[in-house]
Amino acid sequence: MKIDPTSSADLSAQISQSIKAAIINGDLNVDQRLPSEAELADHFQVSRSTVREALKRLAAQSLIRTQRGATGGAFVNRLSFEDAHAQQVTTSTLLLSMNEVSFETACEARYALERACAPLSASRRSADQLATMRAEIFRQGQPGLSDEAFCASDVAFHRAFVDGAANPVLSYQLAGAVEAMQPLMNIITFSARDRARIVALHCQIADAIDQGDGTAASDGLTRLETETLQLAKKVFASRAAKT
Repeated sequence: MKIDPTSSADLSAQISQSIKAAIINGDLNVDQRLPSEAELADHFQVSRSTVREALKRLAAQSLIRTQRGATGGAFVNRLSFEDAHAQQVTTSTLLLSMNEVSFETACEARYALERACAPLSASRRSADQLATMRAEIFRQGQPGLSDEAFCASDVAFHRAFVDGAANPVLSYQLAGAVEAMQPLMNIITFSARDRARIVALHCQIADAIDQGDGTAASDGLTRLETETLQLAKKVFASRAAKT
């Protein structure tokens, strides 16, 4: 593990990146204890406070965990998709809210990934996941449902659809698109949306999944994507006209 002391990059960031690389490369194994703060400070020729900051960075990424006591210290964490999920959602939310990703790009990515889930979900979904999709469709059709509650139900519907694929890699990749990007897309478009149209498309998708028809589910997602982009176009045009 090495850093470049002549670099303008923050030393704690360099140290955390060096340790991260060692974990990824397999030089540090899961549950292995890292050298002590004093040992790391001596190894990198920096202060212990700099090492401490580097370890905080790694802990924030769920790459290490700390334990107290005589047998304590910093240990390489056993990272799971569940642990990484929140970070993925947060990062995706920031990228979209800061306009680093356009609405059209986010929408394209989300539906492309969801269509990849369609044949898998059609063949692998559980009864509970299909029941969740049906329950959210029922909820979306209730009179008096607030815009925020409709958006939350929309997210829950697509989450169940994606998880029905029983592929944790796809679920992780879609965490940003469904749970972070979709609520923001909903906020942009819900004022112009035709709820009945959205519910009808959700019904088509759920029916296709129920019948094991991945192609029909994918077609329903394509129609939903078109509907979303058309709504967004109207909203953006209306905003532009007011400025």
